[in-house]
Amino acid sequence: MVFLLFFLSLTAVLVLALWLGGPKAPPPMKSVLDPFRDVDFSNLPSSQSFPARDGTLLSYRHYPAEGSKAAGSVVLVHGSSARNHSVYPLALALSGAGWSVYTPDIRGHGDSGNRGKISYIGQLEDDLEDFITRLGLEGKKVLMGFSSGGGFVLRFAGRPKPDLFDAYILLSPFLHQDAATYRKNSGGWVGLGIPRIVALVMLNRLGITAFNGLPVVAFALAEKDKKFMTPEYSFALSTNFRPNNDYRSDIRNAKKPLIILAGQNDEVFHADKFAQEFALAGDKAHVTLIPELGHVGLTLDPRGIQAVAEALKCL
Repeated sequence: MVFLLFFLSLTAVLVLALWLGGPKAPPPMKSVLDPFRDVDFSNLPSSQSFPARDGTLLSYRHYPAEGSKAAGSVVLVHGSSARNHSVYPLALALSGAGWSVYTPDIRGHGDSGNRGKISYIGQLEDDLEDFITRLGLEGKKVLMGFSSGGGFVLRFAGRPKPDLFDAYILLSPFLHQDAATYRKNSGGWVGLGIPRIVALVMLNRLGITAFNGLPVVAFALAEKDKKFMTPEYSFALSTNFRPNNDYRSDIRNAKKPLIILAGQNDEVFHADKFAQEFALAGDKAHVTLIPELGHVGLTLDPRGIQAVAEALKCL
């Protein structure tokens, strides 16, 4: 009887957490959103698509390298809530520096699948493998990602599978809520449904994944941005678009060079703590902080863009 009462009580708590424990969106974060207001997107390359293994068409843009021969290929992954438009200034500059640049809409964002959702944890890695296989990138291959996209790049770099890239560049990457770099709620960028997250983690440990499509993260967007960006992430997407829970193993297991860049005045993460986190990788990792830059400056500010271009030259 005691066990039955305990079981019923636990079930009731889980049901309430799943039902009422979702995220609430924080107020719009101007330091992240406003710098994009003045970007001219009129010359974006046309959107293309490729079929993933489940038949879904996933969107991307290609910026051909300027010059007679490409220095190599860069797959550039956008940050959380965003789409490939957000890395347009950086992609354009890198193509001008002689790199062939590809900017995918990660599944669950932009024109790739259902916004905010994926089918299973691990699907994003499968999509990236399909992308590389179908497009046949030329020359040296670099996987680069910004913010949550940088966290996903680290996740991919630490996989036990053979490397598909020659180097990984992480631009102010999200690591983990327990990492020294973490600011509470990513500086105000996210609202978290903690009760729902806890309930879903427990259920997933029991092998129950039926509720992984429920939203657990909401972003600090203005109402007008919600038409183009992704307002919420499901549990599956939020779990997949970041490093593994043991993010330090991802750092240690990376087989190829890791380059980490961040703005010294980053308001989303504690940039001065990146060096101590990536010391786990030893000589494979190199951390650079760019003076006077905030979070999105790495992809928009000429100083940030130049620092990324210089990092590519060192490969």
